[in-house]
Amino acid sequence: MKLDILAFASHPDDIELGCAGTIIAHVEAGKQVGIVDLTRGELGTRGTPELRLAEAEDAARVLGIAVRDNLGFADGFFANDKEHQLQVVRKIRQYRPEIVIANAVHDRHPDHGRGSLVVSEACFFAGLKKIETVGEDWKAQQPWRPKVVYHYIQDRLITPDIVVDVTPYWERKMESIRAFRSQFYNPDDSSPNTYISSPEFLKFVEARALELGHSIGVTYGEGFTKERHIGVRSFFDLL
Repeated sequence: MKLDILAFASHPDDIELGCAGTIIAHVEAGKQVGIVDLTRGELGTRGTPELRLAEAEDAARVLGIAVRDNLGFADGFFANDKEHQLQVVRKIRQYRPEIVIANAVHDRHPDHGRGSLVVSEACFFAGLKKIETVGEDWKAQQPWRPKVVYHYIQDRLITPDIVVDVTPYWERKMESIRAFRSQFYNPDDSSPNTYISSPEFLKFVEARALELGHSIGVTYGEGFTKERHIGVRSFFDLL
């Protein structure tokens, strides 16, 4: 399966919080989109790894994506090294995306910045023919390098290089977030409170989207940073 966009997340729910609206917008435009979660989020205070995987599949159905994988890296303790990069390289070569979306370049959770770096470097290495990998069918994979890598903005405010209008898809984005029932606000859940389980946290998510949307003259927006300059042939391509 060839994808147009492959989005990576250090934890299940990173995508939903950071760029679900953008994912839905491209799915609705007919693009093939997939997600690869690096870890199972097993260090999360609430829920279990098995529950998080089930919630991720529920969220995937809301998003309408073509595929969702999980690499099973150690939550909190994976490294930006050859072993982990090669696993990401295999996924890039398997799905051959034109665009890769990755975690924020730095953030409150150390896994976010680390995941961002692992994916970014793997995108480069995936294009080197002397790095040999095999697919799930044990056949040799062909080199593939995505054209661009963008990073979504998460907890910490980072000035975006791009803001995507996600206004038409806001309710579906929130539905995808609520698919992670164990993680976010639920008045009937007696689990320990966490940073993201308060009702105020979801208000913050909306406030961030309102602020970014306001910056481009729409209601809701999601922001991204770029790794290289964005080229156009005409100013009118930016209208």
